[in-house]
Amino acid sequence: MLRVVTRAVSGITVVAPLVAVLLWGELEHWRAARRGMGTRPGDRGTGEVVVVLGFRNRGRRANFVNRWRVRAGLRSRQPGSGPSRLVLSGGPVAGPVSEAELMAAYARGPRRYAGPLVTETRSMTTWENVRNVIPLIADADRIKFVSDSLHAERARAFLWRQRPDLAERLVPAADYRFGELALIKTVIAARGLRKRRPPGNAERLRAWQGHPAPQSAAR
Repeated sequence: MLRVVTRAVSGITVVAPLVAVLLWGELEHWRAARRGMGTRPGDRGTGEVVVVLGFRNRGRRANFVNRWRVRAGLRSRQPGSGPSRLVLSGGPVAGPVSEAELMAAYARGPRRYAGPLVTETRSMTTWENVRNVIPLIADADRIKFVSDSLHAERARAFLWRQRPDLAERLVPAADYRFGELALIKTVIAARGLRKRRPPGNAERLRAWQGHPAPQSAAR
């Protein structure tokens, strides 16, 4: 009996820290998914735009991360609330084909998405993603950025810096789901500890005024 109890305690000792770390990663992403939103969505009837940020992709087909981001973008759409369009953003960062084109092929092909879709194929950093999609999102009542939650938060922060008027129209996407890609979330959250957290709203934006635009950003 004592041996059984000892083994159980040993198992708990091994598993408990792992569970705690995974839950910490979930918490970090849950918080990030809710930060940096605007307070004044538009009311002109122009609907929403869902911006999916690409991930470095070496091949000629969308990799695992880009496929997941497309799926998260598609489930973030709310066409029942008005016009809805998908914007896929990312240049040829790591391969011969732009991230946006690879994601578009996946969305149109395996995911059978037939709705409005625009690609932005020049961006090489997250800062450029945001800057280059501004002409594509400027008329939307509601703006959603889709990626892993921490990356999407950075994109929202960059929109606050580049176009605060548009950032006021930011609304949550559906890129966070509890337990989805839990291990990857934890790794991303750990990497995020090394970086200064970006501003998430107008008040935090003011604290960042005067900082130079970043020349690179994690994708």
